Amino acid sequence: MLNATLVVPKLDQKSFWKDKSNFGDIFDVDWFISFLSKDVVIVKELPEKFQKVVGRSHGMRVPRKCTQHCYENRVLPVLLKRHVVELTKFDYRLANKLDTDLQKLRCKVNYHALQFTNSISEMGQKLVDRMKKRSRRFLALHLRFEPDMLAFSGCYYGGGDKERRELGAIRKRWKTLHISSPDKERRHGKCPLTPQEVGLMLRALGFGSDLHLYVASGEVYGGEETLAPLKALFPNFYTKDTLASKEELEPFSSYSSRMAALDYIVCDQSDVFVTNNNGNMARMLAGRRRYFGHKPTIRPNAKKLNSLFLNRRNMTWDAFASRVRACQKGFMGEPNEVRPGRGEFHEYPFACICEHPDARERIEAILQHQSKSKSKNVGGLPTQNVEAHTEDESVVDDTDWLEKDEFDDNSQTQQRAGHEDYNPFIKTDEPELEEMLSD
Repeated sequence: MLNATLVVPKLDQKSFWKDKSNFGDIFDVDWFISFLSKDVVIVKELPEKFQKVVGRSHGMRVPRKCTQHCYENRVLPVLLKRHVVELTKFDYRLANKLDTDLQKLRCKVNYHALQFTNSISEMGQKLVDRMKKRSRRFLALHLRFEPDMLAFSGCYYGGGDKERRELGAIRKRWKTLHISSPDKERRHGKCPLTPQEVGLMLRALGFGSDLHLYVASGEVYGGEETLAPLKALFPNFYTKDTLASKEELEPFSSYSSRMAALDYIVCDQSDVFVTNNNGNMARMLAGRRRYFGHKPTIRPNAKKLNSLFLNRRNMTWDAFASRVRACQKGFMGEPNEVRPGRGEFHEYPFACICEHPDARERIEAILQHQSKSKSKNVGGLPTQNVEAHTEDESVVDDTDWLEKDEFDDNSQTQQRAGHEDYNPFIKTDEPELEEMLSD
C-alpha cells in the first residue's frame, strides 16, 4: 500500500509485563526476511542516515481498522515528506476487508513468515509430545485470569473487599479507564469465565473427567485456590511447569512473551482448543487452526452463559447441562456456524482458504451423520467434536464466530447453518456435579 521498506518490528517493552524480548528473541528474523523477499523489502536495522529523523519523534498511531485509503491519506504523505515513519501500537490497525491480494499477503505473514526461533519451537514441541504420551487426545485451555486482565475488565469475581481493593489498585494504572459497573460488564458478556465456570461448561458439553487438560496461562489470580474447582473436575491437569523441569524452562521463564509462545505451540496442536476470553492470542490461534485445516475452537457465549451461571444452584445438573449446550450452539467451532466474511480477519481468514467444489455437500453430510450417531468418549473428548473432518480438512473451512455485540442479532443465521439437531454431548447424569452446583 505504501511501497515502503519495512524495518524488522520492535516489540512493546513498556507494557504491564515489562518483557525486554526483541522480535528476534521470539521469531526467526532471517526466515521472516527471506520468506517475504518477493513481497516486501525488509531490513534488520534502520539505515544510519534515517536514525536521527526517528530520534526527532516522527512516530504516529493510525486509527483502528484503517483501510488502504486511510493509509494512503494519513501515512503516505508523512512518509513522502519525512522518508521514515514509525507506526506505534500496531495491533488491529488494518481493516478487516482489503483487496484479495493484500488479504493473502496477511495470511502469508501470519501463518508462514512468522516462525518461532528454534529454541522456542523445540521446547514447545517437547511439551506437545509429552502431552500426547499421556493421552492420544487432549484439550488445551487458554485461561486469561491474571490480576491485570481482571482489573482491566472491571468485573467482579466474588472475592469480596480484598478483591475489590487489590484489583482496584491495579486498575488505576490505566488513566483512561472509566469507572466500571461490574454487573453491566458481566451482562454484556465482557467478563472472562472463571476457572470453575470453564470447567462446568466443559463438563456440560460432554467432556469427561478423564479428559487430559493442558492449561495455558500466566499468574492466575488467587493461585491454587482459584484453580482447585477446575482441577477437581479434570484431575489430569497439566501446564508447561508440570510437563517440563525448571532447568528446561529457565531460558524462557523470565520472559512472558517467550512463555506465551510455548503455550501457543501446545494450544495450536491440541485436538480441541478452548478459551475463556476474546484476546489477541485466542483470536490468532482460532484463525491459524482454521487456516491449516479445521480443528475445533470453542469460545464461550459469555453473554448468555452469565445468567445461567448466576442461577445454576436453582436447577438440576441435567437441566443446567442442557441449557449450556443450547447457549453454545454456534460457538463450538463447527463448520458453517455463521456466514463467511464476518468478524476479525485474524480469526476468520476466509480470503486465504479455498473451498472444495463439494464442500457444502460434505459439511451437510457430516452434520447429518453427527445428529444420528451416538457420541463416544475417547480420552474425555466427545468424539464428533474432534473427528468431524478427517479428509482434505484444509479445504473445508467455513466456520466463524460472532462478535460480542452480534450475539443476539445472528441467532437465526446460526440456526440456518444446520445445527438445530446437532448434539454431540454425553454424560448428563453426574451426581458429583449436582453437588458442585448446590455448593
